Amino acid sequence: MAPISLATPHAGSLAASLAQSLRIAERRAADGATAVFRTDVVFGLSQPQKAVPPKYFYDETGSRLFDLICRLPEYYPTRCELEILKTRAAEIGALAGPRASLVEFGSGSSIKVRLLLDAMDKPAAYVPIDISGPHMRAAVARLAEAYPGVAMVPVEADFTQAVRLPPLGEGRRVGFFPGSTIGNFTPQAATAFLAHVGDVLGPGSALVIGFDLAKDHAVLEAAYDDRHGITAAFNLNLLARINREVGADFEPGGFRHRAFFNADESRIEMHLESVRKQEVCIGRHHFAFARGETIHTENSYKFSAAAVLAMVRHAGWRQRVLWTDPKGWFAVAALERDGEGR
Repeated sequence: MAPISLATPHAGSLAASLAQSLRIAERRAADGATAVFRTDVVFGLSQPQKAVPPKYFYDETGSRLFDLICRLPEYYPTRCELEILKTRAAEIGALAGPRASLVEFGSGSSIKVRLLLDAMDKPAAYVPIDISGPHMRAAVARLAEAYPGVAMVPVEADFTQAVRLPPLGEGRRVGFFPGSTIGNFTPQAATAFLAHVGDVLGPGSALVIGFDLAKDHAVLEAAYDDRHGITAAFNLNLLARINREVGADFEPGGFRHRAFFNADESRIEMHLESVRKQEVCIGRHHFAFARGETIHTENSYKFSAAAVLAMVRHAGWRQRVLWTDPKGWFAVAALERDGEGR
């Protein structure tokens, strides 16, 4: 978890030995992650409603496709959130205080990160925590050039699991969870995750987090089923990743993308729908699909302001302010944790 270094290692046997040790450690970590991925996929496909966790969207291809989704005219969350962050950047900088460390849960848009780093008073460190290592490290390398005075400390990990932060100095720890990712959790799991974030950041910390608000159903469905087919490619790429990394034999043309608003649950659902009767194998595991049967790949809950307030309170946070864009489509909350900072 040492700050990233862009310098070329010195030549010599010691450097070569360290490099080899690092490669071995990375390979072992990758092998462990693949085993967990395989277990999650087999378990999910064994359920009555087949499902795969949405965190597995984000391999290198999936991360690149999501970047494209964020630029689509139908996908309003990015534009609305950027408008809020630009308008409220100075207030966020004041909330952070001097020499704060910015901890991002997920390695998202560098545009959003730059807005916060620019508004902060001599930020000490930027710590992205993300499951997609290559995508995260490429983004951090670009940021390191623009912010030479900020320690860049990427952490390759599943941010929903136990994460231990490196030493980050005496300034405030400010969590950043932009976009509408909190909506991927069920309301109960979202509350538990916010409590987990508080434990990771510690007493006296702050959190800047995005919430997608309830709105017209047609606007919501267009955002998750764009006319260019980018979201469909993003969803279907999950099957390509499962084939490549866990040895499944999904046929690329055997499934189609579906996205719709579930009014009873106040959420968008994304599914991969089987277009015919078929069987998929992962080693000794066989999974039968009827025509029209789906793999549930993502939920995206849409919130009211009252629901946001209740959730953050139950998770042990104090809501300092909730900002919205002029249309009231999206919200950014500034939260604080009681106690003395570290």
